Amino acid sequence: MPSTFVSTDCIRSLFTEAMSQMYRTEVPQYGTLIELVADVNAGVLARNPKLRERLDRAGELDRIDVERHGAIRLGTADELFTIRRLFAVMGMQAVGYYDLSVAGVPVHSTCFRPVDQAALNVNPFRVFTSLLRLELIDDRGLRAEAQTILAKRQIYTSRAIALIERHEQNGGLTEAEATEFVAEALETFRWHGEATVSAPTYRRLHDAHRLIADVVSFKGPHINHLTPRTLDIDEVQRRMPERGITPKAIIEGPPRRDCDILLRQTSFKALEEPIAFADEAGKTLGTHTARFGEIEQRGVALTKKGRALYDRLLASVRSEVQVGAAGTKANDYDCELAERFKSLPDSWDALRRDELAFFHYSATPAGIAAAAEGELPPDLELLIAKRYLAFDPLVYEDFLPVSAAGIFQSNLGSDQQENYATRSNRTVFEEALGAAVQDDLKLYAERQSSSFDFAMKTLGIVGLALKTVD
Repeated sequence: MPSTFVSTDCIRSLFTEAMSQMYRTEVPQYGTLIELVADVNAGVLARNPKLRERLDRAGELDRIDVERHGAIRLGTADELFTIRRLFAVMGMQAVGYYDLSVAGVPVHSTCFRPVDQAALNVNPFRVFTSLLRLELIDDRGLRAEAQTILAKRQIYTSRAIALIERHEQNGGLTEAEATEFVAEALETFRWHGEATVSAPTYRRLHDAHRLIADVVSFKGPHINHLTPRTLDIDEVQRRMPERGITPKAIIEGPPRRDCDILLRQTSFKALEEPIAFADEAGKTLGTHTARFGEIEQRGVALTKKGRALYDRLLASVRSEVQVGAAGTKANDYDCELAERFKSLPDSWDALRRDELAFFHYSATPAGIAAAAEGELPPDLELLIAKRYLAFDPLVYEDFLPVSAAGIFQSNLGSDQQENYATRSNRTVFEEALGAAVQDDLKLYAERQSSSFDFAMKTLGIVGLALKTVD
């Protein structure tokens, strides 16, 4: 890349900051959440020096305060195709396929994010991006009307498209072009208080599903939440009411543990915002609920074996205890969740030995010193026992579809569930995307293997390898 071009990491960081500032202006409670999370994180790090040391060793400490994830919902294949190109300018790629129709939400999704460790440590900004599945609308007339409405809109500015093309043709953007790109790209995610449909059309779309109305009724997808990362989500949940914020009834994901796994999320209910509907008489005023506040706590990425155990345990709880939107049975759910998850080991060493989670391996100063003396044992467990080889959890960078659906249902105050006949359709999604989504398990396995190989090279050990897991 010529020296006149700025890095994709830099563009991603510029965009993240601009998005955060915009959302803080549009949703003031987001600013309150950021302040609360910062306070909680500072307290956790002050009380837990071992955690601080581990995060610092893994290169994660500096990213905590800037870490965000957002979410958008697109309406057409063309919109998804272009968003892939837009995120590529920021060094973000599509990872994973998520079918939310199984949880009653008529979309399928992917996560756009950086994929290599260095880029993640600079800025791990990720966007959960969903595509509306119009084929799941039973009313053929309404489905056709929605298609017609979506076909008329253009959610990207012409200048944003031009800058995407310039990046693709030249291999990068200059500093001035990057600044302009961020400003133009931001317009796609901005809130617009004017609907593009009449009030009766909005109501029919809303009656089919709230999300369908949210996607179809506006000129753009508008970012519907921006999520900071906390180191103690239970404390944030406890303190939200002190800041005038009412949290959802339960924290989605696994229970509180000593060794965090995957992803835990909570939120406050979507805002009821004034909008103006389009009609022949001018503008009819109404309200719309879609945007909300969310907080997340990230743990270690689980292997295929670990995910299978996690999914089985979570499903067993959800099948027996259903929490209503108003929070009924929330305590029962939390208690049952904690009890069931006792069968999933809660120590880093057990998770490693049982091949349930992914880790980053590194040679320790003691190990390097021992290598210089020729005193290293050619055995993985002995290297770890003698503290010649360290292992740190690889943070989970992706999403959980059940949690995403749970957040969506609860923040809108709805228990609505649909039994869609059509389910997963990854092939259609990837055709619209214009690329195959990357396998998140493969990415974690490659990062684990690469770190181990480098540690062995540093220690001068030949012939010792990890068992391949995914």
